[in-house]
Amino acid sequence: MNNLKKILDKFCVISEESQNLIFSLAKNIELRKGDSISKAGEISKSIYILEEGIARSFYVDEKGKEYIRNLFVPIRAIGPLGALILRKKSKFSYDCLSHCKLQVINYDDFIELTKQNLEIGKLYSKILEKVFLELEAKVYDLSVLNATERYLKVKAQIPNIENLIPQYHIASYLNITPVQLSRIRKGLYSKK
Repeated sequence: MNNLKKILDKFCVISEESQNLIFSLAKNIELRKGDSISKAGEISKSIYILEEGIARSFYVDEKGKEYIRNLFVPIRAIGPLGALILRKKSKFSYDCLSHCKLQVINYDDFIELTKQNLEIGKLYSKILEKVFLELEAKVYDLSVLNATERYLKVKAQIPNIENLIPQYHIASYLNITPVQLSRIRKGLYSKK
């Protein structure tokens, strides 16, 4: 529960009593590399806290090509939040790119707590604000930054990313081809 506490503390300070209400909803799970957390086309019931490992959210087009929407490293909340809020099937899949340890919380139970507890309601509001700001930043990055700048930004956020996941996943996340990524890396490392 220490990692869950760290996530809660990132957003706002809530009492130990409120924290314990959230902790009572959480369940530990471990998944292997390649295991699915949540699949596109399903109606998810849970949100997840990634404690160890690396995970991704992705979309698969009608031709079977994957597009990585996001990469997740600890300690981070993940899951199909939009689908949970709308109570619809998710457009995105979430899976593990390495062995992962997660906390699972039933979304409806958490929302019920937000209605009963003002502190937890405030926490949820702060979480939604952060999700919005991250999405806005991602749209900005894709609109304004070139591929090299996006790569350097990911490297700053996840310094050892090349040792964690395959290059084609990194390229997909950056919205470039693996060949483009190779050229970017070669250009950067030849300057050193």
